[in-house]
Amino acid sequence: MRWPVLVLVVLIVLLQYPLWFGRGGWYRVWELDRQLQAQRDVNQKLEQRNAGLDAEVRDLKSGYDAIEERARFELGFIKDGEIFVQTPQKNP
Repeated sequence: MRWPVLVLVVLIVLLQYPLWFGRGGWYRVWELDRQLQAQRDVNQKLEQRNAGLDAEVRDLKSGYDAIEERARFELGFIKDGEIFVQTPQKNP
């Protein structure tokens, strides 16, 4: 009576193995789902960065305020009639 039960248990294990660990098994699906979520997170960060860059490009194309701001802070430009004052900072 033990042999038929043992054969049935082995048969069930052999049938269940591909379901859990095979090419389309639960473990593979879980791993792919984890990778998909990680890629979605990366894509969301990149979409936010792209939206910021797009807004900056539109601002640079449409108005002079952004150009003036960049010229002042990055290049040190000043307007006519303005006085540039630089204060020395103490080194810690």
